[in-house]
Amino acid sequence: MKLMRLGLIVAGLALLLGAAVFFFYLPARVDNQMNVVVDHPVYAISEEARALHAEIPVADLHADTLLWARDPARRHDRGHTDLPRLGEGGVFLQVFASVTKTPSNLNYNENTSDSDDITLLAIAQRWPVDTWGSLYNRARFHARRLNRLAEESDGRFIVARTSGDVASALEARETDSGIMVGILATEGAHPLEGDLANIQRLYDEGYRVIGLQHFFDNELGGSLHGTSGVGLTDFGREAVTAMVERGLIIDVAHSSEAVVRDVLELTDAPLIVSHTGIRSLCESPRNIPDELLQQIADRGGLIGIGFWADVICYDTPAGVARAIAYAAETLGVDAIALGSDFDGTVTTRFDASELAALTDALIGTGMSADDIRAVMGENAVRFFTENLPEG
Repeated sequence: MKLMRLGLIVAGLALLLGAAVFFFYLPARVDNQMNVVVDHPVYAISEEARALHAEIPVADLHADTLLWARDPARRHDRGHTDLPRLGEGGVFLQVFASVTKTPSNLNYNENTSDSDDITLLAIAQRWPVDTWGSLYNRARFHARRLNRLAEESDGRFIVARTSGDVASALEARETDSGIMVGILATEGAHPLEGDLANIQRLYDEGYRVIGLQHFFDNELGGSLHGTSGVGLTDFGREAVTAMVERGLIIDVAHSSEAVVRDVLELTDAPLIVSHTGIRSLCESPRNIPDELLQQIADRGGLIGIGFWADVICYDTPAGVARAIAYAAETLGVDAIALGSDFDGTVTTRFDASELAALTDALIGTGMSADDIRAVMGENAVRFFTENLPEG
C-alpha cells in the first residue's frame, strides 16, 4: 500500500510538472523561438533622423501581437512588440491582426487546410475553452483582448472603429505624444466559418480590416500559399461584397493572384496589401506580381513593406529602407506604408522600439523628409482617416 501510495504521489507530481511546463514554460519558449530579434549593436541614429522621427505619426499595417501570451501593456524582452516598445518607437497607429489558424509544416509554396497548429497554442496559452474548436471565437477573443487593453489604458490607447476615432486621436497626440491607436484585422476570413452573418458579428467586435486568406485555401478562395490557385468562390464574392458594403477594408496580403484579380474586378474600394515585398526587387513566392500591386496603388490602396528577409531579401534597417525606397519609386510614394509583420513568426534585425533606425536608414537612401514622413506613417493615417466608416 505504501508503495502504491508513493507511486500515486510521484505520478501526481509528474503530472503537475508536465502541466506547468505545458501551460507556463512552453508558450514563452515557442514565442521566444519564433519571434526573433537578431542580436545587434545599438544602432547609431543621427540627430537629423531623431528630430524627423519625432515629428512622424508612425503607422504599421500588420503585427500579430494578439497571438501571444504576453501582456501587451508591459514591456517584454521577447518578441517584437508591446505598447511600451511601440511607444518608444514613436508608433501612433498599429494594425493588430488576429491569427486563428495556421497549417503544420507551414511554407510559402503549398499548404493544405487539414491541420492547425493554433489549436495546441490556444490550449497551451489557456485561451477560453470555446476558442479551442472555433475560429470565430478565437477572433472574438483577440478583439476583446485588445478592447480590454484600451479600457485599461486611461484613454491613451484607442481601438479605432471610425475615421473620426483616428482624427481625434491624431489631434490629441499634439499635446500627448503617447496617444496610440489600434485597428483590428483578421489574418484570413476563415473566422466567418462559412456564415455571412459573422461579418456583422466581427464588425460589432471592432474589426475594420479583413484579410481574405492566410496560408491555406479557405471558403472564400485560394491562398497564395494554398494548393488550388483559384480565385474567389461564390461565397467569397458574396462575402467581399458584404464586407465592402459594411465599410470593412479588404486586405489581400496572402490571397492568390486569381483572388486579387477577382477582388479588383468586383469592387473599386481601395485595398491594402498589409505585409509584403516587391517581386521585381526580391523574387519570392510570398510576393505577388508588381502589376497587381500597381493596380492596387493606382486605386488609392496601400502597400505595407515587410521587415523580414523572405520578402525584401535584406532585413537590416538599410535593407528595409532599400525596399521601401524601391517600392515608392516603382508604385508611387503615396501608396507605400510599413508592414512589419512583427510577432508573425519572423526574424527581424530590430523591434518596435528601434523604428527610428529605419528613419535614419531612409535618410541614407536619399528620400526627402516629406516622402519619409509619408511612408513611415502619414500615408497609413490618411488612408484610415479616409476609408474607415464615418460613424
